[in-house]
This record gives sequence, structure tokens and C-alpha cells, in this order.
Amino acid sequence: MDVKVHVSTGAGVDIAWSDGHTSHFDFVYLRELCPCALCNDEREKKGKFSSATGGSALPMFKARVTAKGASAVGNYALSIQFSDGHATGIYSFEHLREICPCEKCGVEFRGGVTHVVKN
Repeated sequence: MDVKVHVSTGAGVDIAWSDGHTSHFDFVYLRELCPCALCNDEREKKGKFSSATGGSALPMFKARVTAKGASAVGNYALSIQFSDGHATGIYSFEHLREICPCEKCGVEFRGGVTHVVKN
């Protein structure tokens, strides 16, 4: 597996998996799908709010998230420090493969469900 994190250019994370598949993740996508407990709770609350209100919440302006830094967590994960100050998510390589935005991984890992991230 080959992992490249493009912090200085803001291009995101590129992974060449051992099975030959390649994935590209932009930082906005990764921030929106952060696996930490706080972010999971926030997504759950947003889901409940959207279903209770018919999804009519007013959109709020958010500056585009970039990465300020990244580091390896052992041989199994990646930690990213985002420009919004968030740095508690640990992205295991297993999790990254499951959230790969390509259609093939959507079918294989999420039953055809794609993640939609709004910029």
C-alpha cells in the first residue's frame, strides 16, 4: 500500500491499495466523514433533525476545510489535523477503504450507497 497526503497543495489523500485499486479523498470529504465519536454524534443529530423537519434546516456558511498536517498512527491509520481545529479523528486504512468515494467501493462496501458531501 502506498499513501500520499498532499497537505501543502491541498489536493487530499491518495492511496494505492495492495490489490491494485486506487482511491482519492479530498480533505472536505474526509472531514465530513470523520470517524471520531464527536463527529459520529453530530451526524446522528443532523440525521434526526433532518428527518424531523423534512430536511429544511437553513444552510450555514462554512469555510472550505483544508489540512494543516497529517501523521501516521502506527501501521494502521492516518491522523489529520484540519484547518477548522479538528484533529481527533483517526482514519484507519480499513475505514478509508470502506468510505472510498468510487462507485465500485460503494457497491462492495456500502451496498451501492454513495456519500454525498456538500462543499
